[in-house]
Amino acid sequence: MEKHGFTFSKALGQNFLVNPSVCPRIAELGNAAKGFGVIEIGTGIGVLTNELAKRADKVVAVEIDDRLIPVLEETLAEYDNVKIINADILKVDIRKLIEDEFQGLQVAVCANLPYYITSPVIMALLEQRLPIKTITVMVQKEAGTRLCAPMGTREMGAVTVAINYFATAKVLFNVSRGSFMPAPNVDSCVVQFELRDKTPEGVTDEAFFFRVARGAFSQRRKTLCNSVSSSLGIEKSLVIQAAENAGLELSVRPEKLTMQQLISFSEQLKKLI
Repeated sequence: MEKHGFTFSKALGQNFLVNPSVCPRIAELGNAAKGFGVIEIGTGIGVLTNELAKRADKVVAVEIDDRLIPVLEETLAEYDNVKIINADILKVDIRKLIEDEFQGLQVAVCANLPYYITSPVIMALLEQRLPIKTITVMVQKEAGTRLCAPMGTREMGAVTVAINYFATAKVLFNVSRGSFMPAPNVDSCVVQFELRDKTPEGVTDEAFFFRVARGAFSQRRKTLCNSVSSSLGIEKSLVIQAAENAGLELSVRPEKLTMQQLISFSEQLKKLI
């Protein structure tokens, strides 16, 4: 980094993983293996990229910071199965990337994401229903707990609903703040999402379903009916009717709902408005 005159960008939330024991574990658990192509999001100076390239048939690493490209050309020079794309992952046509780069391979995603774009990137990957087997991501520890919370638990939120809708989620292992340069002021964890072959049945309008989910969790201290009514601007009597039609107690809080109960409530509400 000193050789290339590189300095960290706060705006890009750069905390590079430097603990030598962490990246091999991410690669091993993240499906970097024969028969797989791996999309890496955010390369740093290529520490994880190196471990992925040792194991997978091909690695396509998407890095937004053009200052890192000459660094990566040096640190990854020994690998002929790595391609670096200098771009914002949220603006990349990932489906086309997979078609162009990973013919005949299964696909996995591995990433050490800046905390501020964790949810947007994960949701972008899930919502597109891409032919991806797993997404293995380093996230802030608190965020990982929320992302991987089971439905019906206190830790869950609207993003938990979305994760559970598209995938099964689990925390793989924790990573201390001292594993990064510069060290962030929070600990991290590595989480993995295994994409479902089929999403839950019964949803006729996904956009509406997720709007209801966001509304339900926007005011956590309120009951489901009060929160949805006030956050979505829907007459409370209609929300109550929908809850009753779905067989729910009117005092129920959003975090107590199962996926099927939330789907049923959403579908009943959609019929009434």
